[in-house]
Amino acid sequence: MGFKMGIVGLPNVGKSTLFNALTRTAAAQAANFPFCTIEPNVGEVAVPDARLDKLAEIAGSAQKIPTRMTFVDIAGLVKGASKGEGLGNQFLANIREVDAIAHVLRCFEDDDITHVEGRVDPVADAETIETELMLADLESVEKRLQNLSRKVRGGDKEALQQQTLLEAAKAALDAGRPARSVEVDAEDAKAWKMLQLLTSKPVLYVCNVAEEDAAHGNAQSARVAAMAAAEGNAHVVISARIEEELAQLAPEEAALFLEEMGLTEAGLDRLIRAGYELLHLETYFTAGPKEARAWTIRKGTAAPQAAGVIHGDFEKGFIRAETIAYDDYVRLGGESGAKEAGRMRAEGKTYVVQDGDVMHFLFNR
Repeated sequence: MGFKMGIVGLPNVGKSTLFNALTRTAAAQAANFPFCTIEPNVGEVAVPDARLDKLAEIAGSAQKIPTRMTFVDIAGLVKGASKGEGLGNQFLANIREVDAIAHVLRCFEDDDITHVEGRVDPVADAETIETELMLADLESVEKRLQNLSRKVRGGDKEALQQQTLLEAAKAALDAGRPARSVEVDAEDAKAWKMLQLLTSKPVLYVCNVAEEDAAHGNAQSARVAAMAAAEGNAHVVISARIEEELAQLAPEEAALFLEEMGLTEAGLDRLIRAGYELLHLETYFTAGPKEARAWTIRKGTAAPQAAGVIHGDFEKGFIRAETIAYDDYVRLGGESGAKEAGRMRAEGKTYVVQDGDVMHFLFNR
């Protein structure tokens, strides 16, 4: 399990440049005019994790299989999209399918690249898109409430639950707040997610800065950071231009280039890590002679459900999980060393998997 992140933003903020760099592909045409991305482009990248390399080395694994992250580059949004302006309807439909939103904001000056609003103001740009998404959600919520009325009168329990959630969303939207500001009880979480409200998705602001500002950001990205903190959202500072150049370099050259730019890691790594934190994700591993592999789960996942990420039969017939903490695995030289030192544990159905656990599942076929 990886996760799907939609890259959104106004036209000409660097979305497609960033997408091309992140996915090492030129599938999205980066051009200096609005709507150059007509269809959503989808690209998968391996999630970088140095722990997987170390596990593969210790286990003598023939291959390494990292977990994957999917990026979806979605057509640029403009004011009025909630009413179908520009490519609004298509944008809104595509964004419903992602787990989180990476909202690219222009935090650089460049007279050669036009801004759709004629000015550079990332906070105003964020507000433009948030407003359009809230307006689209409000219209959707009002329609659904009307359609539910007959079922509600008939006492349909599912309809009553939906009505309660939709009314809570409407109250927030009417007050100018996104749907993610609504506090939802655990028993309603699944039904809430099924509503697929645009503004219920977590947001990661991506501040696209000039190359010279990549290491420390600038005044514009600082404004975005303050906005993100106030909203409870996340932000990262990235130079799409630098990421584009890195994508074309060999690993050794890329490392030297990063050092020259005063950076310790690529923007991709920071973006993925921020996305993981945003969605409360973590990684566990399986390792052996055939392969070392990373698996993504949500924090708080119990062992049987973690096993189910590999195969449904593992969850259905779960017996126990032989578990070694990553640090113990490395320090003791692998599975046999950990076992001899008493650091391999047999965990049952109630065990909550921890980030970095190296696991082997036993199950009834």
